[in-house]
Amino acid sequence: MLSQYTWKNGPEAIAQHSVAKHRILQAYLAEYFKVLIGGRRDEFKLTLVDGFAGGGLYYHEDTREVVRGSPLIFLDAAREAEFLVNRDRTHPVKFDLSYFFIEAKKDAYQHLMKVLQEDGHRSRLDKDIFVKHSSFLTEAQAIIDFIAKKSPRNGRSIFALDQFGYNAVPTEVIRLILNSLPGAEVILTFGVDSLLNYANENNLASGLRKLGIPTLLSGKSIKDIKSSDRDWRLFIQSSLYQSLVQRCGAKHFTPFFIRNKNGHGDYWLIHLSQHHKARDVMTQVHWQNQNYFIHYAGAGLNMFNMLGYDPRFDHRHSGQQLLGFEFDTPAREKSISALMDQIPKIVYAHDEGLTYESLYVSTCNESPATGEIYQDAIGQLVAYGEVQVVGPAGERRRAARQIKPGDRIVPAPQRKLF
Repeated sequence: MLSQYTWKNGPEAIAQHSVAKHRILQAYLAEYFKVLIGGRRDEFKLTLVDGFAGGGLYYHEDTREVVRGSPLIFLDAAREAEFLVNRDRTHPVKFDLSYFFIEAKKDAYQHLMKVLQEDGHRSRLDKDIFVKHSSFLTEAQAIIDFIAKKSPRNGRSIFALDQFGYNAVPTEVIRLILNSLPGAEVILTFGVDSLLNYANENNLASGLRKLGIPTLLSGKSIKDIKSSDRDWRLFIQSSLYQSLVQRCGAKHFTPFFIRNKNGHGDYWLIHLSQHHKARDVMTQVHWQNQNYFIHYAGAGLNMFNMLGYDPRFDHRHSGQQLLGFEFDTPAREKSISALMDQIPKIVYAHDEGLTYESLYVSTCNESPATGEIYQDAIGQLVAYGEVQVVGPAGERRRAARQIKPGDRIVPAPQRKLF
């Protein structure tokens, strides 16, 4: 599927639901740098990859304001992080960052080059900023090799893959990135409506083969699914999401559901990584930007979790209130309450309990809760006498923020009912 953007006549119009993607990326990068460059460090290496870079600038279709595209968001976030990190340091951290901006359309590529030069990056082109007039699939292996050579220990990198549609990035490519580069993270756009709106036996099967999920429907036909399940779209989305993250090979993931205000064109924004800390940072972004993030599943642990944004309920543009599970104080209390009900069942299923880290790692993909919310729930369970938290030397943890990854959560000798 071809993008609706061309950049033949300058910046393209961008809708509010797409601006939401930029907010997420910008907020995540700010938290990423803050977490990764804590403590003592002489040098920080990172490669930032924009696989579908576009033309660099847009204008908001409602406000007509200029909107900076993802390549400039990458560059802005890194510049701000370098300033903040080194502002009070006697010995500044050396930032060794590389950027790959890939754009297949000639007009968009030329516009991006113009934007980068006008934004003051002319001298950096082909040095630390590499702009390629090519497709991401063509460049993927060379970029992986570059990152592996630059950061052989962890391959630290972020891939923003904002595809238009759903099958421009097969799952095997994402699996290759995550398997080759243990420190890599992928932020993937997936046009789920592009897959479902014209679903029939032929085009759905063809699309799934391109994506790398040929057995999604388990032998059922679209006709069978539509006739047996009233909400057949939700059925396919649930199966598709679980198969997608599994085929990508990510240990940890955070889905984000974005709805077009016109009622069609819904898509997912999925964060994929191999480390639970990266997943926790992205979840914190949802809570910190509670003005427009919605979670459509439950407050605790659920097999099918979709976080969501709907521009109709963005306070800045509609003046309306959010619906559903909001990332606010009541939502936090709901999450704590739900986890307090669910965590004891998990703990009591283990004769010797389990560590806090293993509890979080094994369940976080199914919850909108951050690590701090998990700690708060466990802290209240301790106060109620439902569980005990024991440190490596046998010390008892009394407060939520005292809980460490290696601490063991065990059943209380005499449980209390609450």
